[in-house]
Amino acid sequence: MKILTEQEIRSAFVNCTKGEATRLHVPRDLAELPWDDLDFLGWRDPQAPDRAYLATELDGRTVAVALRSSGAAAWQARRSICSLCVTTHTGGVSLLVAPRAGKAGKQGNSVGAYICSDLACSLYVRGKREIGTRLHESLTVEEKIRRTEVNLAAFVARVTA
Repeated sequence: MKILTEQEIRSAFVNCTKGEATRLHVPRDLAELPWDDLDFLGWRDPQAPDRAYLATELDGRTVAVALRSSGAAAWQARRSICSLCVTTHTGGVSLLVAPRAGKAGKQGNSVGAYICSDLACSLYVRGKREIGTRLHESLTVEEKIRRTEVNLAAFVARVTA
Protein backbone atom coordinates (compact mmCIF):
# COMPACT_ATOMS: atom_id res chain seq x y z
CA MET A 1 0.00 0.00 0.00
CA LYS A 2 1.25 3.49 -0.74
CA ILE A 3 2.00 5.87 2.11
CA LEU A 4 -1.05 7.95 2.91
CA THR A 5 -1.08 11.46 4.29
CA GLU A 6 -3.51 12.75 6.87
CA GLN A 7 -5.21 14.90 4.22
CA GLU A 8 -5.59 11.96 1.82
CA ILE A 9 -7.16 9.89 4.57
CA ARG A 10 -9.57 12.62 5.70
CA SER A 11 -10.75 13.35 2.16
CA ALA A 12 -11.29 9.65 1.38
CA PHE A 13 -14.11 8.91 3.85
CA VAL A 14 -17.22 7.63 2.07
CA ASN A 15 -19.60 7.19 4.99
CA CYS A 16 -19.27 10.31 7.13
CA THR A 17 -19.58 14.05 6.58
CA LYS A 18 -16.61 16.26 5.78
CA GLY A 19 -16.98 17.79 9.24
CA GLU A 20 -16.84 14.39 10.91
CA ALA A 21 -13.82 13.44 8.82
CA THR A 22 -12.09 16.67 9.87
CA ARG A 23 -12.70 16.00 13.57
CA LEU A 24 -11.81 12.31 13.74
CA HIS A 25 -8.48 11.10 15.11
CA VAL A 26 -5.89 10.07 12.49
CA PRO A 27 -2.74 8.25 13.69
CA ARG A 28 0.13 10.65 14.30
CA ASP A 29 2.78 8.09 13.40
CA LEU A 30 1.83 7.67 9.74
CA ALA A 31 5.45 8.04 8.60
CA GLU A 32 6.62 5.20 10.86
CA LEU A 33 4.01 2.62 9.83
CA PRO A 34 5.12 -0.53 7.95
CA TRP A 35 3.37 0.54 4.71
CA ASP A 36 4.97 -2.26 2.64
CA ASP A 37 3.24 -4.79 4.91
CA LEU A 38 -0.19 -3.12 4.91
CA ASP A 39 -3.11 -4.01 2.67
CA PHE A 40 -5.11 -1.35 4.47
CA LEU A 41 -4.56 1.10 7.28
CA GLY A 42 -6.79 0.32 10.24
CA TRP A 43 -6.89 2.10 13.59
CA ARG A 44 -8.98 2.74 16.67
CA ASP A 45 -9.67 6.21 18.04
CA PRO A 46 -7.83 6.37 21.39
CA GLN A 47 -10.31 8.94 22.72
CA ALA A 48 -13.36 6.93 21.60
CA PRO A 49 -12.45 3.19 21.71
CA ASP A 50 -15.80 2.20 20.17
CA ARG A 51 -14.78 4.02 16.97
CA ALA A 52 -12.49 2.53 14.36
CA TYR A 53 -11.45 3.48 10.86
CA LEU A 54 -9.86 1.92 7.84
CA ALA A 55 -8.36 3.32 4.67
CA THR A 56 -7.33 1.40 1.58
CA GLU A 57 -6.67 1.74 -2.12
CA LEU A 58 -9.36 0.41 -4.43
CA ASP A 59 -9.31 0.84 -8.19
CA GLY A 60 -6.51 3.39 -7.95
CA ARG A 61 -8.16 5.65 -5.37
CA THR A 62 -8.04 5.90 -1.60
CA VAL A 63 -11.26 4.94 0.21
CA ALA A 64 -11.78 5.31 3.95
CA VAL A 65 -14.60 3.93 6.10
CA ALA A 66 -15.73 4.91 9.59
CA LEU A 67 -16.68 1.99 11.85
CA ARG A 68 -18.17 1.50 15.30
CA SER A 69 -17.92 -1.43 17.67
CA SER A 70 -21.25 -3.10 18.17
CA GLY A 71 -20.64 -3.74 21.85
CA ALA A 72 -21.05 -7.50 21.30
CA ALA A 73 -18.63 -8.45 24.08
CA ALA A 74 -19.81 -12.07 24.10
CA TRP A 75 -18.09 -12.64 20.77
CA GLN A 76 -14.81 -11.39 22.13
CA ALA A 77 -14.66 -14.16 24.72
CA ARG A 78 -14.94 -17.01 22.18
CA ARG A 79 -12.72 -18.17 19.36
CA SER A 80 -13.74 -16.15 16.32
CA ILE A 81 -12.65 -15.76 12.71
CA CYS A 82 -12.00 -12.39 11.07
CA SER A 83 -14.10 -12.01 7.92
CA LEU A 84 -11.32 -10.05 6.17
CA CYS A 85 -8.12 -12.03 6.80
CA VAL A 86 -9.76 -15.30 7.92
CA THR A 87 -7.46 -15.67 10.92
CA THR A 88 -8.79 -17.11 14.15
CA HIS A 89 -8.51 -15.34 17.48
CA THR A 90 -9.59 -15.95 21.02
CA GLY A 91 -10.93 -12.62 22.18
CA GLY A 92 -9.51 -10.65 19.27
CA VAL A 93 -12.41 -10.28 16.82
CA SER A 94 -15.10 -7.60 17.10
CA LEU A 95 -18.29 -6.91 15.22
CA LEU A 96 -17.57 -3.58 13.54
CA VAL A 97 -20.45 -1.73 11.93
CA ALA A 98 -20.17 0.89 9.19
CA PRO A 99 -22.96 3.28 8.27
CA ARG A 100 -23.71 2.88 4.58
CA ALA A 101 -22.63 5.71 2.32
CA GLY A 102 -25.08 8.31 1.06
CA LYS A 103 -28.82 8.37 1.60
CA ALA A 104 -28.94 4.80 2.95
CA GLY A 105 -26.55 5.71 5.76
CA LYS A 106 -28.53 8.83 6.61
CA GLN A 107 -31.57 6.58 6.96
CA GLY A 108 -29.68 4.48 9.52
CA ASN A 109 -28.68 1.54 7.31
CA SER A 110 -25.37 -0.09 8.12
CA VAL A 111 -23.11 -3.00 7.21
CA GLY A 112 -21.32 -5.13 9.78
CA ALA A 113 -18.43 -7.56 9.71
CA TYR A 114 -16.38 -9.50 12.24
CA ILE A 115 -12.90 -7.98 11.98
CA CYS A 116 -9.67 -8.28 13.98
CA SER A 117 -10.22 -5.96 16.95
CA ASP A 118 -6.89 -4.22 16.40
CA LEU A 119 -7.42 -4.01 12.59
CA ALA A 120 -3.97 -5.57 12.05
CA CYS A 121 -5.15 -8.16 9.50
CA SER A 122 -2.25 -7.41 7.16
CA LEU A 123 0.30 -8.20 9.86
CA TYR A 124 -1.45 -11.44 10.92
CA VAL A 125 -1.60 -12.70 7.32
CA ARG A 126 2.12 -12.02 6.85
CA GLY A 127 3.09 -13.59 10.19
CA LYS A 128 4.42 -10.23 11.46
CA ARG A 129 2.08 -10.32 14.44
CA GLU A 130 1.21 -13.50 16.29
CA ILE A 131 -2.26 -14.55 17.38
CA GLY A 132 -1.46 -17.74 19.25
CA THR A 133 -2.64 -20.99 17.71
CA ARG A 134 -3.26 -20.65 14.00
CA LEU A 135 -5.31 -22.99 11.83
CA HIS A 136 -3.23 -24.73 9.20
CA GLU A 137 -3.86 -23.49 5.67
CA SER A 138 -2.28 -24.63 2.44
CA LEU A 139 -2.46 -21.12 0.93
CA THR A 140 0.73 -19.16 0.35
CA VAL A 141 1.20 -15.79 2.03
CA GLU A 142 0.53 -14.12 -1.33
CA GLU A 143 -2.77 -16.01 -1.66
CA LYS A 144 -3.77 -15.01 1.87
CA ILE A 145 -2.96 -11.38 1.07
CA ARG A 146 -5.08 -11.56 -2.08
CA ARG A 147 -7.96 -13.13 -0.13
CA THR A 148 -7.79 -10.31 2.42
CA GLU A 149 -7.82 -7.71 -0.38
CA VAL A 150 -10.84 -9.35 -2.04
CA ASN A 151 -12.74 -9.60 1.27
CA LEU A 152 -11.94 -5.97 2.10
CA ALA A 153 -13.06 -4.80 -1.36
CA ALA A 154 -16.34 -6.73 -0.94
CA PHE A 155 -16.92 -5.12 2.48
CA VAL A 156 -16.25 -1.61 1.15
CA ALA A 157 -18.52 -2.32 -1.84
CA ARG A 158 -21.35 -3.20 0.57
CA VAL A 159 -20.75 0.07 2.46
CA THR A 160 -20.83 2.14 -0.72
CA ALA A 161 -23.64 0.29 -2.53
